Amino acid sequence: MGYFLTADGGTESLRARLYDLTGNCLGSAAVPYETRFSAGARAEQNPEDWWRAFVEASRRTISEADVEPAAIEAITLATTSCTVVALDREGKALRPAIIWMDVRASDEADAVLATGDEALISNGAGRGPVSAEWMIPKALWIARNEPEIFEEAHTICEYQDFMTLRLTGERAASLNNVTLRWHYQTDRGGWARTLVEKLGLSALLDKWPQRVVAPGEVVGTLSPAAAQELGLSTRVKLVQGGADALIGMIGLGVAKPGQLALITGSSHLQFGVTESAVHAPGVWGTYRDCVYPNRYIVEGGQTSTGSIIAWLGRLMNGTMDLDELNRKAAALEPGCDGLLVQDHFQGNRTPYTDALSRGAIVGLTLAHEPHHIFRAIMEGIGFGTRAILDAMAEAGYRGSEITVGGGAGASELWLQIHADTAGLPVCVPASRDAPSVGAAVLAAHGAGYFASIDEGISAMVRPGKRIEPRPREAALYDGIYQQYRALYPALKSLRDRGGEPR
Repeated sequence: MGYFLTADGGTESLRARLYDLTGNCLGSAAVPYETRFSAGARAEQNPEDWWRAFVEASRRTISEADVEPAAIEAITLATTSCTVVALDREGKALRPAIIWMDVRASDEADAVLATGDEALISNGAGRGPVSAEWMIPKALWIARNEPEIFEEAHTICEYQDFMTLRLTGERAASLNNVTLRWHYQTDRGGWARTLVEKLGLSALLDKWPQRVVAPGEVVGTLSPAAAQELGLSTRVKLVQGGADALIGMIGLGVAKPGQLALITGSSHLQFGVTESAVHAPGVWGTYRDCVYPNRYIVEGGQTSTGSIIAWLGRLMNGTMDLDELNRKAAALEPGCDGLLVQDHFQGNRTPYTDALSRGAIVGLTLAHEPHHIFRAIMEGIGFGTRAILDAMAEAGYRGSEITVGGGAGASELWLQIHADTAGLPVCVPASRDAPSVGAAVLAAHGAGYFASIDEGISAMVRPGKRIEPRPREAALYDGIYQQYRALYPALKSLRDRGGEPR
């Protein structure tokens, strides 16, 4: 029986888990770390905190699982993507890591898009956007604003790669991250050389790890120093992981063309699997070999979803009883007695890609109560997901089912609304710890227990429940959805005229 140590390196903490070959989680521990925020939408972390958290969480997990350390065969990590670090020749950080949510590099993102380089095809078929969160804008910001750091940096990489270096001594990047956010394309020659050259950033090419390792492939074995800190053998393999949300696709069992992962939390991410390339305005991708060999991933996203529910809770001054709201909201008919919500509370990521768009609640009367607004928010988010699926369909990708991971999976009402608004079945696996389960599948595959990632999914990802769309409610939502689609152009027209009436 093989045992596999995983780590889910998130924004606020790192959680280690230990799995067996059947997908059972035998132990788990989380260790927090600090994020430092400052003016200009800046957010930074100390990479040494990641390593400290990993060592502590791993030791506690192994102890809880009551498994002999010698029985652990492989480690795989799923970490935040777009968390950029600059390291010296010894692998020490030259400055705090610029984490994913830091958007100081907005001017640099505009400069990347202005190149018009062919590597931007995955960004709305070259029309954008390019996010300030991504690798090249952040590296360009360092070069422009901290040239001495950029010059001294031997390696500029991500959270995932820093941990790889610390665990094995290998200077290697994940194919998952570089394809998703560094404009690397396996079918177009690899690195985006002409893009960085147009930006005057050619030196970055030598600072990136030159070895690129696909998810599920072995990077190397633990260095003596890492093995000693972890209390493990130097025979333990490090198997490549990647961005937490994408590794979560594996943990959700989303691997076949037509399947779609809906990763929920404060925001929504939609990732579909397809056998062919899809490039169009209103969708991101496709990314070849990003998760599975010879398959493509198409991407959409909603900036604010669960965060809108949290906003409602703040308005209710801490009096929001979710059980009561769910019970009352479930008794309402679709449409919430005339309420309609546009979910763009922090702008729109896809399909409109409009950072200036804003949320709206339309149709309010004195008869509406909090549970009406609560359900209308869920419906607006469901319509936002459907708008993304429609954009994907127009580009050539049609999903056949939605598999949900994250917070929305705990709400039967939200799951049913997603099924009814999209007109598609919604599946929820038995485990909602999708990034960790996905990492365990990759570790077992890399350790040689499964011939493919797909085979590992079949053995380790357990099915849960399936929610079918209800024909009557789906038909009602079809009509309301057309009203939702009319909201964006109407509100944008008002905004473009400065909000003044005709």
